[in-house]
Amino acid sequence: MRKKSISSSCCPGAKGKGKGMVKEELKGPEVCKDPVRLASYAVGVNILKEGEDPKLKPPEEYPEWLFQLNLEKPKDLHDMESNTWEYWKRLRKENILRFNRLHKGKKF
Repeated sequence: MRKKSISSSCCPGAKGKGKGMVKEELKGPEVCKDPVRLASYAVGVNILKEGEDPKLKPPEEYPEWLFQLNLEKPKDLHDMESNTWEYWKRLRKENILRFNRLHKGKKF
């Protein structure tokens, strides 16, 4: 006697080995394309199910340091001075990332 396997004829959502459940595709959040709303609200900041996104304030109400943040790509390691704390922190981070990349597929 042969075993009967689950096929697509009895369970339309089943493929191969499985419990016969249909997987639902997850949908991401809706993208706001309204320019007026994007210019006046911090869209996507509200993480609660209820409530609205916070309204943006005029630039005078924000602290000065907020506008002085460096949002550019970080400096390369060879462009930094070797006697600074930032250099050694960056060097350590790059070595950890390199080690993790090299050992990614290896088993213990």
